[in-house]
Amino acid sequence: MSEKRPREGAIGVWLTDQQRRNWLKLIRSENVGPATFRSLVNHFGSAAMALDALPELARRGGARSRIRIAEDAEIDRELEIAAGMGARFVALGEPDYPKYLRAVEGPPPILAVQGGTNPLLGVGDRAPGLFDPGLGERATVAIVGSRNASLSGRKFAGMLARTAGEAGFIVISGLARGIDAAAHQAALTTGTIGVLAGGLDKLYPPEHAGLAVDMIAAGGAILTEMPFGWEPRARDFPRRNRLISGMSLGVVVVEAALRSGSLHTARFAAEQGREVFAVPGSPLDPRAEGCNDLIRTGATLIYKPEHLLEALSPLVGWEPPDTTAEEPDHSPTDRPMPDTTETERARTIILTALSATPTAIDDIIRETGLRPALVQLVLLELDLAGRLERHGQGKVGIVF
Repeated sequence: MSEKRPREGAIGVWLTDQQRRNWLKLIRSENVGPATFRSLVNHFGSAAMALDALPELARRGGARSRIRIAEDAEIDRELEIAAGMGARFVALGEPDYPKYLRAVEGPPPILAVQGGTNPLLGVGDRAPGLFDPGLGERATVAIVGSRNASLSGRKFAGMLARTAGEAGFIVISGLARGIDAAAHQAALTTGTIGVLAGGLDKLYPPEHAGLAVDMIAAGGAILTEMPFGWEPRARDFPRRNRLISGMSLGVVVVEAALRSGSLHTARFAAEQGREVFAVPGSPLDPRAEGCNDLIRTGATLIYKPEHLLEALSPLVGWEPPDTTAEEPDHSPTDRPMPDTTETERARTIILTALSATPTAIDDIIRETGLRPALVQLVLLELDLAGRLERHGQGKVGIVF
């Protein structure tokens, strides 16, 4: 019997350069999101094998045209831009992948990271820094809030960030105007991470390019799950906010209107089982309505920096669970594809069971009596064909 090799994406395993390239190519391909990526690699054993299987899977799922697989030239271009910026790609499971983020549902398979290493040893080196696996990643807290922040709001955000940083926390935010910028600025000397909605080379807002340079020079970092060259769109910011909360032990909201992206971050934090804190404000100030409502519905009230430390300190030792899937029951050289008759029957049953209403995958397995691996394979086929919509909490719906 041949010796088992560590599976791609297993915690603590570094990818080879070729594997990293394959991961980039797979996640940049059509209809492949984080959840689909994870299912593909788990099923086929590697990104390379999954890439080979994509056209057939999409065809079997009913795709009307050939699925677009990222071209080698696209990947070459991203790698070249990253190298020119002193950035690197960090993969899920690698020791320097943000440890709290790997515990969320559907974590990004690949992050583009600039900075986060010891500035004295050179950006890009595997040196002690924010993500150093030898020292253990430091605990993190997110501080977010209004772009149109008041002077007092920005001042208090700075106080929170400075106090948290001096206590050993890394401060995370979205590099936006207002509260975000104040938090980053106050945590420059202690460590801060900015999460972007676009590519690393498409920083938004552009006027914060200098702040990003200062953060990296001081040993901090900026990161994103989006490709190089990606211009951020309005719908990309909630996705960014989910990363901010997922990377943190808790999220502090300082000034937020009722319809605010910061409230999205707080909602994501609650869904991910993270602590949510809010700074109260005047009932007459629209910028305080969101925070006051968070407190009314259960968020922890914070009006002194010490309150934040009191709430976070007991959580510092928390280790996220190992959420990697079970090792496939086949070797990485296999490409198991059940016979056509079996999958056709399963596809018919599953299409009948699905509707536009989100349905839990566990319910599909239980009610249809089909093998879990077969259900996952058919869902992959439908997903790659653009006929499946994935929702949170392991639910899916059909696209009519």
